[in-house]
Amino acid sequence: MLTPMWTRSLQTGRHIGRRPLFAVLAGLIGLFVSAAAAPAGAAPVRTAHLELELVAAGAVAPGGRVEVALRQVIAPGWHTYWRNPGDAGEPTQIDWTLPAGWTAGPITWPAPERAVTGPLMNYVYSREALLPSEIRAPASAAPGSRVTLTAHASLLVCKDICVPEDATLSVDLPVSAHADPDPRWGKVIAATLAAAPRPSAAKAVFELRDGAVVLSLRSPAIAAAAHAAQPADLYFYPFSGTVIDQAKPQRVQATAEGLQITLTPGYDFTHGKPPEQLSGVVALGAGRAVEIAARAGQVPNVPDGPASASAGPPAPPAGADAPPAASAAPPSTAAPADTANAAAAQAGAAAVAAQGLSFPAAVALALLGGLVLNLMPCVFPVLSMKAAALARHTEHPAAARAEGLAYLAGVVLAFVALAAALIAARHAGEAVGWGFQLQSPGAVAVLVLVMLGSALNLSGLFEFGLSAQGAGAGLASRPGLPGAFFTGVLAVVVAAPCTGPFMASTIGWALAQSEVTALAVFAALGVGLAAPFVALAFAPGLYRLMPRPGAWMDGLRKTLAFPMYGAAAWLAWVFVEEAGADALPWLFAAALLLAFGFWLWGVSQRAASAGPRQSAMVGAGVALVLAVVALNLGPKPAAHAGAAGAVTSAEVQPWSPARPAELQAQGKPVFVDFTAAWCVTCKVNEGGALASSAVKAAFQRSGAVYLRADWTNRNAEIAHALQAQGRAGVPLYLVYSRRGGAPQVLPQLLTEADVVKALDTAGR
Repeated sequence: MLTPMWTRSLQTGRHIGRRPLFAVLAGLIGLFVSAAAAPAGAAPVRTAHLELELVAAGAVAPGGRVEVALRQVIAPGWHTYWRNPGDAGEPTQIDWTLPAGWTAGPITWPAPERAVTGPLMNYVYSREALLPSEIRAPASAAPGSRVTLTAHASLLVCKDICVPEDATLSVDLPVSAHADPDPRWGKVIAATLAAAPRPSAAKAVFELRDGAVVLSLRSPAIAAAAHAAQPADLYFYPFSGTVIDQAKPQRVQATAEGLQITLTPGYDFTHGKPPEQLSGVVALGAGRAVEIAARAGQVPNVPDGPASASAGPPAPPAGADAPPAASAAPPSTAAPADTANAAAAQAGAAAVAAQGLSFPAAVALALLGGLVLNLMPCVFPVLSMKAAALARHTEHPAAARAEGLAYLAGVVLAFVALAAALIAARHAGEAVGWGFQLQSPGAVAVLVLVMLGSALNLSGLFEFGLSAQGAGAGLASRPGLPGAFFTGVLAVVVAAPCTGPFMASTIGWALAQSEVTALAVFAALGVGLAAPFVALAFAPGLYRLMPRPGAWMDGLRKTLAFPMYGAAAWLAWVFVEEAGADALPWLFAAALLLAFGFWLWGVSQRAASAGPRQSAMVGAGVALVLAVVALNLGPKPAAHAGAAGAVTSAEVQPWSPARPAELQAQGKPVFVDFTAAWCVTCKVNEGGALASSAVKAAFQRSGAVYLRADWTNRNAEIAHALQAQGRAGVPLYLVYSRRGGAPQVLPQLLTEADVVKALDTAGR
């Protein structure tokens, strides 16, 4: 808990360089973030039925890549065409004109809609569509410059008649050492990429049987998605317009192993040489689709049964009130669609399992989870503040009770505020989870300075609102309610991201409920976290056992400063993991200036005359402002390349959504470690149970593959995978059997026995 010196500054509004403390802290947070240069597009080209423009996901780094999309706003009732237009039409074409050394990749095609015109079936886009292409910059591109990218777009737009349209478009793209996303288009393009079909790990084969083409996909993820979808939502869109009769209905059948689709053969089968490969996109409902390349082979016979279904009528024609394919998914990093289906299936299973959890039971588990969180390593950085608060009130139980209630209010309100921000972000389409506040390098940098300031205060370098001579009396007598409240807030911000026993499943359940229910459960978590400290504050017997106030209190206070220094050092390491080593000197400069400013503040408090005091206060204010400037001038934080799965040794491989299924298909057990640099519990497990010789021997004995999913920086694929398991944060440990099937979930606090048993079972 913070000492009364923090308290009195907040109570009396003491000034630093003629500014209240809270104004300086607000400026520290607000000035840290500066806007990045954004791509500038030319004015959209408007025709009778279309509006066209080029939009970029953000700036591009030298040698880096950026997605630039052709945006189509299509008049109501009209449509443009997919890569295979179907029985009529022409696909959109984009011809790029780029500076020397710049290159453009192919179009990433979102899944289309179906449009029926008389006897014809067409695959189209309506209302609005984005067609992204990856642009690669040469390593010689100069940071700070802007380049103009030009593209000539040719489209066919149709309703009752078809009109060819074309336009020459351009966009000015900034080159920056740190490729910041565009605030308007970055998330929209990311959503398009996330919704676009990705190659599936499913085993896909087809054969000509009884005059029909039978396409079979075998994958547990696809099986789960097919059983959950409506038959009319399951559909095969071929890349070639001649392999099947596209106007004929498709018969779909969910099987125990996956999905079978019976198709009417097209020209390639009836008049030519049957193809060796059948490629296309399989829609699985709920905006999910996978890309498949089926080989000719024997398709197993599947008897009709309850899982069988015939595809209903085709989807409504383009222009109906369905969301466009290009915006069917929330903003996120592009994810393999087959794994997204696995995640959805697992999420559905988790939701079914959670349906038996009533609201009272969820609240009870939340209280228990909050209590247990006090024993988790994540809470250790704030223990010194709590201990200092208890020591202050050996003869003033009333003050202890008041501070206990203030601490409770800070914890509960911080839990509710973070939960509300998380819920709002998810409603806005963000793929975020519990602990999102520590995925921002800016927030981590501010916490480094807050922890350093707290430690310097505990060390006696300066006092908030007290003279040096009155410090001892103030320690024993002042209630310090704002300080207690702030301590509760800081405890949640720093400690809560790591989920403990009972807490993980409860948060996952809460986030699937209504907003009011979710916030009530998070409030219960806060009550559980604050309960031990509040109980001690209301325990008069505790204070009778403690020695009388004296010099020991000052010594204890200064000793307890060192855990805070340790917390600041740990957060600085997290900052480097997120922002890179280039940003560290600026953080150190800000920390040095902050310490210098607080030292000057302490000098002013100990000065005997008004002159030196005012001079020192002005110097302190200048130093604090320079600390803010140092953070603002530093290089833009950029996620390190290993954010989606950092590899720290040859024995650990990076996780990807499709990788567990691929390894299971090879007959290998899989251990997946969802972790983050800011998760103290994760690091304890990595240095404890996972580093033990018994666990290493179990890995060798079972042949299990260790996959690491590093969530230090925000990563939508990992967020979706956590959500699929009913979780909202790390750590999470999954063990997949070599025989296939759903994974086993291990406890948050690992033991050797837990891991060894799970690996041996998975390897049998």
